[in-house]
Parts: sequence; C-alpha cells; structure tokens
Amino acid sequence: MAVSSGEGKTADQHDPAQRRSARERAGEQGLLFDERPASLPADVGYRGPTACSAAGITYRQLDYWARTQLVEPSVRPAHGSGSQRLYSFRDILVLKVVKRLLDTGVSLQQIRTAVQHLRERGVNDLAQITLMSDGVSVYECTSADEVIDLLEGGQGVFGIALGGVWREVEGTLAELPGERVEPAATTEDHPGDELARRRKARRTG
Repeated sequence: MAVSSGEGKTADQHDPAQRRSARERAGEQGLLFDERPASLPADVGYRGPTACSAAGITYRQLDYWARTQLVEPSVRPAHGSGSQRLYSFRDILVLKVVKRLLDTGVSLQQIRTAVQHLRERGVNDLAQITLMSDGVSVYECTSADEVIDLLEGGQGVFGIALGGVWREVEGTLAELPGERVEPAATTEDHPGDELARRRKARRTG
C-alpha cells in the first residue's frame, strides 16, 4: 500500500494545469502536510466507552474489532468478565481511521492491510501520513507530492490526513476521562496471568 513520490510519471509528463488542480483539491480536503501535533502521555489509557465516543463507533464494533484482532487495546486487554480494556491514544486514532475507511466503502481485507501497516509505525510517524484510496486500494502518502500524484492520476478519490484525525481525537479526549497506568499494571502482572503461570508450574513440576 506504500507509494513512492511521483509514481508512474516523470517530471516532464506532468500537466501543469492538472497538477495545479490536484494541489488545490488536496488543499481543500486538508490532505497536505502541516505542523506536527503535540505528543500525548504514553501512560494514559481509555476505557471502551471513551474509545467509542472518541472514535465515533458503537461498542459492538469496538468489541468485534478487538475479538477479531483488527484493533486490540494495547494498554490493557480484557481478561475474563468484569475486567476493563484500556485503549491508548494511538489505538483510538486507528479506530477512527478504520471507521472512516469503512464508511467510504473500503473492504475489510484492505483495512486489515492498512492497520497492519500502521502498527509498524511509531506514534509520532502516524501524524505525518495521509491515507488515500480509490475505494478499492489504500495508499500511504508521506509527502505532499505523493498526495498530489495520486489525485492527479485519478487514484485518490478520497483521503484521510492522520494529522487531522489526530487533532480531532486529541480534542475529544480532552473532554473525556482517562486513567493513569502504573508500570506495575501491565498484562504481565495481571492476576489471571499469574494464576496461569502457577497452573503451568504444577503441570510441568
């Protein structure tokens, strides 16, 4: 899904008027790159209902995507009934992107590919990416020229600037409750995992 700058064209093949039109469309849609958003604390997690509100999805969608491993809570996964999943800012950002891709008709298979690619990126890198799609394939752009090339070539029917989504999620979460996560409160220290280790020790001992 990654694209290179000016894919499919050399500098002398560009139509100046067509390229100018593509740049204007990109600007109108807010797809061109601007300042880097502020980073957020890494030790804050958000419960399911908060993640749903910030991403604009239903709890059923959140639960289904977690169970099918499309977007799982990275701060604290659920361990049995009564335990609370905790999602990171990055998780919620990806949830919102998934929702937008679904709304525009992109297939779940393509979305899974896109999400897997985003997982390999650092949090700060996400803000510098614009995802473009023609409704079938998803393309990653990391420069304004790549966005314009896709629009000019007819491949970019719509786009999602992750920097813009970042700011939307940041603004929403500022009004919603988050939880500080202590270093000890990791999945490795979860009572259920400790119980599993003891059972394994009994079986092997």
